[in-house]
Amino acid sequence: MTARHAPALVAAAVSTLLLVSCGTADPAESDGADEPYRVLVTGGISAQGALAANAKTSILAAKAGAQVQNEAGGIGGRRIELTVVDDGGDPTKAVTELRKAITAQKPDLYLSSGPSAVSAAVLPILNQNDILSFGVAPTSDSTDPSKFPLNFDVGVGPTESARGIVGFAKEKGYDDIGVVHGSTAYGESFGKEMTSALKDAGLEQAGNEEYEATALDMTAQLQALKNAGAKAIALDAYGAPLGYVLQSMQRLDWDVPLIGNISVGATNLVANEPPAGVLGTPASENLVVQVFGSTVHDTDAETVNRMVDTMASLGTISSTLVIAGQYDAFPLVAAAAEYAGTTTDAAKLAEALETEEVQANASTAFFSRYHFTADDHGPNPDQDEMRFVAPTKVLNGQFGNPRA
Repeated sequence: MTARHAPALVAAAVSTLLLVSCGTADPAESDGADEPYRVLVTGGISAQGALAANAKTSILAAKAGAQVQNEAGGIGGRRIELTVVDDGGDPTKAVTELRKAITAQKPDLYLSSGPSAVSAAVLPILNQNDILSFGVAPTSDSTDPSKFPLNFDVGVGPTESARGIVGFAKEKGYDDIGVVHGSTAYGESFGKEMTSALKDAGLEQAGNEEYEATALDMTAQLQALKNAGAKAIALDAYGAPLGYVLQSMQRLDWDVPLIGNISVGATNLVANEPPAGVLGTPASENLVVQVFGSTVHDTDAETVNRMVDTMASLGTISSTLVIAGQYDAFPLVAAAAEYAGTTTDAAKLAEALETEEVQANASTAFFSRYHFTADDHGPNPDQDEMRFVAPTKVLNGQFGNPRA
């Protein structure tokens, strides 16, 4: 991957970016119109491996989204002030930093860069303090408005990932599909959702195996699926476990299609050659990874290209754009503010985000259209937003760029 400038994210644990708006406040709006629209974004900048790379990309997407929205007039005429906090990917630290921020100056909007454990830790606090929020790492209940009415996920959860994979498998004519997933909360949920989605689609499931997230060998689980007659594998693996799964497939000399879920698409192993990755090796020959339209280069995709170019102008895009959903938080909130006539009433903004009119009017790029409802605050992208691509080199977070 290349970029024009080195990132400033790692220069300090906490940094504040003041982005100046080109617009002016609506005189009719008195709820904070003279104040900046304060946004707090946290992520594991100082973490290790895939977690750090993804956090940096998520934060960079937030910076780019804020800059572009400020150029369009900010949020209800208020300029966006973005504060970046390094939580190390640690739930305890994330809670501490959030409480500090609330005590000093409660943010109008909170953006979490994950992982899911951080999302689970901060959501109750955000709810108690009436703070609108967006997250890239779903939990089992983060999209449930009855529990967290002010939270919306821009990251795809296990249900949406499984639905997309099953749709792809049906298009390809695959059946007798084996499932292998990690012992993480996301992985376990993905395993359950795959069982449901396959049944709903009328496809056979040839086993559903779980491996420990710390395991170095998944041969036993894969052997069980092979013995069960699996003719294709739906795979959940994030970070190093992906490499171990692929090594185990080679040990078995097993030649079947591998369909990696969103976690696989967010793992840089698929985009790097050895020794840093598996690109171009026999281990990756049968692998396709689940990503989104915005993660695949398209010269004609003007809105997406503006997102990518703005991100690249602000720093290095450290991972694939599977994790760049926070860019869309800003056009979504801007459209909601215009619809609701407020920038400070979180409940009214949340209600506005549930409307089709706001979703249609928002100039989003990560997904071209969101489908939030009063019953589900997940993005629920259409099937045509999903892409399943063979591993390639990545340029600025995107697969398939001929310049990579």
